[in-house]
Amino acid sequence: MASILQVNGKWRALVRRKGHAAQCKTFTSKARAEAWAKGVEAAIDGGASPGLASTLTMAQVFKAYEQLRAESRPINDTSNEHYMLKALKRGLGELRVATLTPQHLVTYATMRRDADGAGPYTVNMDISKLGTVMRYAGAAMGVALPDVVGAARPLLTHLRLIGGGGKRERRPTEDELRRVLAELHRRRGLVYAEAVAFAACSAMRRGEVCALMRADVDPVTRVVPVMRKHPRKGQVLERVPLLGEAWDIVQRQPKSADGRVFPIEPGTLSKYFTEACQTLSIPDLHLHDMRHDGTSRLFEAGYAIQEVALVTGHKDWRNLKRYTNLRPEDLAKLPARGTRPGARPRRGSQPSASRRPSKS
Repeated sequence: MASILQVNGKWRALVRRKGHAAQCKTFTSKARAEAWAKGVEAAIDGGASPGLASTLTMAQVFKAYEQLRAESRPINDTSNEHYMLKALKRGLGELRVATLTPQHLVTYATMRRDADGAGPYTVNMDISKLGTVMRYAGAAMGVALPDVVGAARPLLTHLRLIGGGGKRERRPTEDELRRVLAELHRRRGLVYAEAVAFAACSAMRRGEVCALMRADVDPVTRVVPVMRKHPRKGQVLERVPLLGEAWDIVQRQPKSADGRVFPIEPGTLSKYFTEACQTLSIPDLHLHDMRHDGTSRLFEAGYAIQEVALVTGHKDWRNLKRYTNLRPEDLAKLPARGTRPGARPRRGSQPSASRRPSKS
């Protein structure tokens, strides 16, 4: 058992184990001292040298995890896991494992919330992934890493930085979407505005939008192949129809050097979208809400559940339902669907997400 003592306003951690040299270090807080001591003790219990655990950086841990995954189940560049790891490396990569504390994770979670607009559920996914990374990478390297994630969870929950995945119902109003598109066009260029408008029409994820290749778009069937995550099969290639304005937006994009329809990076698109919302004082609107909006527009246009699922890629109505946020006032505006019960509008009548941003 480590000894944690307060000395001259600071906290000293002392670890003594038979057969090992004593380890002693002083910290400005008791929590940091305890976290360091647990790391040293865990390294000794795991049969590794405490010195190795004390010199490891989080960047090395992330690298070890990615190498381990490359040998078994490679991480796709368009997957959510890829972007979670990218955010974790950006926020924690320079820290040493032995000095990682719950407060560091609070700082990371706050950064994700304020800079990236990530909600409690998204941050919770990041933190869970960090725990997985440290368990698997530690085992691969022969080092028992401290359970900082477990120690940080109560504090992160208390501060409401992490939470469950409650049903989100936020959709942009027509005015909000028009203003965001105009702001993106003015400050960052037309391609960013068009990418967001396409996301709102197609209900695609940001990674899917930015990975869309012009050569893959079938001009006859108006179908495009999209690599999507599957609950049991990992990544699968699906054929997705481009309906209504989604098709028009793709057609008017200029050719790019790398062959993509929208030659931009997903993380940059999210960053600029959040920036535009903050500039316009539009509260609580995320880029992923465009997927909610696109899904809801399809139902409002009269498409059936199985038809909408073909566009969004959902395999279960319970999951698809989370993305369906119908507004009573919008349904009331729609014309009658005919005298026959259950009659549906003509194909291609999907409501437009927006008009193309003006150049003025």
